[in-house]
Amino acid sequence: MSRVSGGIQKFEMKVPVHIYANEYILSRIEQDRTLDQISNVACLNGIQKHAIALSDAHQGYGFCIGGVAGTDAEDGMISPGGVGYDINCGVRLLRTNLSVNDVKPVLPDLLNSIFRNIPSGLGSKGKLNINFSELDKVLDEGLNWTLNNDYAIEEDLIHCEERGCLEGANSDLVSSKAKKRALSQLGSLGSGNHFLEIQRVDEIYNPEIAKQFGIHEKDQITVMIHTGSRAMGHQVCTDSLRSIEKAMRQYNIHVPDRELACVPANTPPAQNYLQQMACAANFGFCNRQLITHWIRESFQNILNQDFENLDLNLIYGVCHNILKIEEHKVNGKKVKLNVHRKGATRAFPPDHPVLPQDYKKTGQPALIPGTMGSASYLCVGKPKAMDLTFGSTAHGSGRVMSRSKATKKYWGSTVRDKLADEGILVKAASMKVIAEEAPGAYKDIDQVVNVSHDLEIVEKIVRLRPLGVVKG
Repeated sequence: MSRVSGGIQKFEMKVPVHIYANEYILSRIEQDRTLDQISNVACLNGIQKHAIALSDAHQGYGFCIGGVAGTDAEDGMISPGGVGYDINCGVRLLRTNLSVNDVKPVLPDLLNSIFRNIPSGLGSKGKLNINFSELDKVLDEGLNWTLNNDYAIEEDLIHCEERGCLEGANSDLVSSKAKKRALSQLGSLGSGNHFLEIQRVDEIYNPEIAKQFGIHEKDQITVMIHTGSRAMGHQVCTDSLRSIEKAMRQYNIHVPDRELACVPANTPPAQNYLQQMACAANFGFCNRQLITHWIRESFQNILNQDFENLDLNLIYGVCHNILKIEEHKVNGKKVKLNVHRKGATRAFPPDHPVLPQDYKKTGQPALIPGTMGSASYLCVGKPKAMDLTFGSTAHGSGRVMSRSKATKKYWGSTVRDKLADEGILVKAASMKVIAEEAPGAYKDIDQVVNVSHDLEIVEKIVRLRPLGVVKG
């Protein structure tokens, strides 16, 4: 099959496109450029096996969000558009030994404390006072920096993807502009769809695996964190796209969409990007860890108990905008691939070598958040995921409405009041953000997750419902 760009040049799809959707999902996907974008990805040199659109897919920059592609690790293409601007945007889930009855009386105070303790909103600045030398350590060391500075415990690293540190990070390559923009933002939520959520366990589908994660009963309290690398990731992506677009002329590379700017993995521009991307990823890991630390402080202050006594511990932390070099089977042979996950969560099965020892038998926890008015899911990866999706699943609901359309359709105060009537308290930097993130602007999370569950990409373990939400 051929793709025609601008009516001038034909691009051959080198692999098939696989779209994982039911009729509901497909009808939403067809409303934007998702299908065009994933078809364009299938034209990239060195792409292996298939180009994938997951059940939360929607239009993005270059790749669709909810897109996965693996390219040959030696000379396949590296495309920053396959990761996105918010490098290592991700999610982590904390458990507690608290129940709804323990938290309900103090929920407003708890939410206010978290809102005060963790800066949020566009351009928000963290409350850390670090210099550029310390920032370089954050970029190079990831969660090891937070451990060494008493913002983390060892278990936080064990239960985080890659132990919270991507190899190959080289802070010397990161531009001074990126460092200046990000220096004051470490430990902040940011804006858009980023959130902090106090949740209750609504349904337990697999009690045995749930117990392995410290979840024992309905109405148990959990906390979910969703944010990324702030301006660091954005500037790294911007800088890298600029250099890669120039290099494409040097290497005579053509793509059906300029947003798919890419170069072979074995070239200096690609290696430069990967090292900078690792730095931004490490910033993202540390950002979520600092937020975790301050959430623990808020719980301690409001409930007058140490976080250890509250069992406020990390179940798992995942990335969903990242590129990893991984081993997968293609045509029956194990090969190393550059796996681009753009709005896609890693979901490795039981006994995968990268999993922590206590999760070897369960499979990797895969966190799929919904909207501030709907459920979120704790799932685990299944063996079929390795064949169907390079060990990946959806990363969330996926938008069906742009932010500008959402603000025209919804009033922030109306959305907030409706959620309050449903027992969900919301704090946000502005009413505009609440309107942009109205539940109606997203796909039905149950439909999104059920596609992956029914295909045995993941297994649903626990469904969570929001009680209190802080939006960026």
